[in-house]
Amino acid sequence: MSLVLDSAAQDLLFREARTANTFTDEPVTDEQVRAVYDLIKYGPTSMNQSPLRVTLVRSPEARERLVRHMAEGNRSKTAAAPLVAILSADNEFHEELPQLFPHFPQAKDAVFGERPVRESAAALNAALQAAYFIIGVRAAGLAAGPMTGCDMEGLRKEFLDDDHTPLMVVNIGRPGPDAWFPRSPRLEYEQVVTTV
Repeated sequence: MSLVLDSAAQDLLFREARTANTFTDEPVTDEQVRAVYDLIKYGPTSMNQSPLRVTLVRSPEARERLVRHMAEGNRSKTAAAPLVAILSADNEFHEELPQLFPHFPQAKDAVFGERPVRESAAALNAALQAAYFIIGVRAAGLAAGPMTGCDMEGLRKEFLDDDHTPLMVVNIGRPGPDAWFPRSPRLEYEQVVTTV
């Protein structure tokens, strides 16, 4: 059975898409980021939690503050990317549940009244949304360079607050010269899928 999505779109989103390590200086506009969000917001999360929060780092001052928290090997990439996004999980996502999950408004307190429960749910579901975000960037014809090589606690203190847990930093833009490392191997179907 073949996929319904045409082969060119499959290549754009998966087969030919790579983590970019260099970028051109072409700007990434607010309109492009909005288009990415307006697509990926439809990706599923448990009880429609939607805990992902995106902090766009645009100003030179903010970029300088961000680069200090990146691992040494990631600093030059982050300094040169046209746009950088800090993706985080909102541990107070439950405040939006009466709007996002209206057929069970009591979920806000009945299910997510305790902070540890919220943190666990937010981490999983924001990670799902982070993956959607990367695919959305690719769908916009841009390249993404997601990274977790950074001081997460430093990022939280510098850019977020105690209610947000940073997940990753994503460099965004058009791929530059020598943007791609050789593709690493992938596991085959038989190594991953078990039928019981």
